[in-house]
Amino acid sequence: MSAVAVETRQARIVPALGRLATFVLVVAALWGAWEGYKWLWETTGWTWPFVVDDTTMPHIHDILNAFREPITAGGPALIHPLLDAAWFTAKEALAGFVLGAVFGFALAVALVHSRLLERGMLPYVVASQTVPILAIAPMVVIGLGSKGVDGWKAVSVLAAYLTFFPVAINSLRGLKSADPRAFELLDSYATTRWSVLWRLRVPASLPYLFTALKISATASVIGAIIGEAPASIQEGLGGAIVNFNQYYSLQPTALWATNIVCAVLGLVLFGLVALTERLVLRRAPEHVA
Repeated sequence: MSAVAVETRQARIVPALGRLATFVLVVAALWGAWEGYKWLWETTGWTWPFVVDDTTMPHIHDILNAFREPITAGGPALIHPLLDAAWFTAKEALAGFVLGAVFGFALAVALVHSRLLERGMLPYVVASQTVPILAIAPMVVIGLGSKGVDGWKAVSVLAAYLTFFPVAINSLRGLKSADPRAFELLDSYATTRWSVLWRLRVPASLPYLFTALKISATASVIGAIIGEAPASIQEGLGGAIVNFNQYYSLQPTALWATNIVCAVLGLVLFGLVALTERLVLRRAPEHVA
């Protein structure tokens, strides 16, 4: 192996090890902060902002042990139904993410080509995000259900509702971010709007777009989980949260374990978008050392 190849390999391994070490340190710090807070409040008897005990704040190791313990006697370990629920919710979130991203980007393209349309529609796009999703979830689920739409598809629409806004706003800004001199150059060649869009506007908008997609990836998971309750879907993480919430006083670790799975699902979707961003933008000037 040549010296250049060795140096290249080391240049890739060292940053990866640094990120791994940082991750371990952050997890250890959060673990210590949780256990330290719990120990201090239980020792001193402080009750503000809430009473700290094994119900309100279980030990981290008890929460992790809950994954391998069955919920019912003779049943499977908790991790198995949670993984099944995570897969079901991931399907809803991914469908909503794709739907919302496509709609948001298409909306941004339409707005960037019409100043009048932008001024007329943008306030309503912003206002749409002021309506709580818990308020519209029953209307969407019941309305689409009356048309014969499956429950998980209606939940995907709710996930798309939370996804499209950051994509539309960031994409609109990105589509406008290209160098004005580049527009003048293309105009001098009598370039069509379609060519300007794909050769200039879209490449300039990619950093903005991926920033929005990373935000939307986690938002789609939240939308899917919240939407499962009014849709009466028990197979997903939302159904698991509702179920374990009813028995929280008796078995709090099950709900905390479910929360961990929800967080991991959001991180996985975020990581997939971040990986795609690196693959797409790795030749961009800002990624070249």
